Amino acid sequence: MGYFGTVVTAMITPFKTDGSINYDVVAKLADYLVKNGTDAIVVCGTTGESPTLTWDEEYQLFVEVLQTVSGKAKVIAGSGSNDTKEAIAATQKAAKIGVHGSLQVVPYYNKPPQAGLYKHFQAIAQSCPDLPMMLYNIPGRTGQNLSSETVVRLAEIDNIVAIKEASGNLDQVSEIRRLTPKEFQIYAGDDSLTLPMLAIGSQGIVSVASHLVGNHIQKMIQAWKVGNTQLATDIHLQLFPLFKALFLTTNPIPVKEALKLQGWEVGSTRLPLYEADTDVSKKLESVMQKLNLISAPIGE
Repeated sequence: MGYFGTVVTAMITPFKTDGSINYDVVAKLADYLVKNGTDAIVVCGTTGESPTLTWDEEYQLFVEVLQTVSGKAKVIAGSGSNDTKEAIAATQKAAKIGVHGSLQVVPYYNKPPQAGLYKHFQAIAQSCPDLPMMLYNIPGRTGQNLSSETVVRLAEIDNIVAIKEASGNLDQVSEIRRLTPKEFQIYAGDDSLTLPMLAIGSQGIVSVASHLVGNHIQKMIQAWKVGNTQLATDIHLQLFPLFKALFLTTNPIPVKEALKLQGWEVGSTRLPLYEADTDVSKKLESVMQKLNLISAPIGE
């Protein structure tokens, strides 16, 4: 149940100048992504600025992206919450329109113990038994780590089929891989750790950089999987400066700036996030020029 592919893009949410969602650009960007290396799209994840989206906006985004990529890519609804009842309601609503899975983040701010985390994810899974679920561990944002022991227990639930592991702890990832069935999919949550995590049994990446270099990341992963480790390493090292530049400040500020440098009308971020400063923009521009992602200004 629930194979999501190798390159899963955590899609940004484009806004208009007045701060409302630009659904025309949502559709254009989703279409672009699936034509450029993306196997599945996470809608309304962290990169999509879920904390400042209303439930109605999130639902409409699920509808829009699902209609746009129907038959061409999977759509994973970021329907998690730090309130179990809210997460269940949002996930059930998304399931009814035919999304292919849900992304469920570790509850943030309230810092539940491991027993509470298990019960939280179990309850959501049981509320939508036919919808595949991807767990999302990102302790740097949530304030709580989802332990390997808890992940192993959760992986026994039929429709909990994957985890986005963004703890940065490769020992923890190794332990999860060692103790879960091979069918349980582990995804890197940091672009720069895609290749290292492939080496310890991950499936692929839930990526930010795939907005810009999806085909390159797909090529890197496929090279690794057929045993061409040198090519995979070469691509990783080529893209590494971009991976780091996209996190010069809080995600998704840099990736939105990068898309604007390419001419996408994605707007700014919603407060309390803010637009990229001049230093971040110049560093991004330099890295992107070296990768031929944008042209150098005339005279350079």
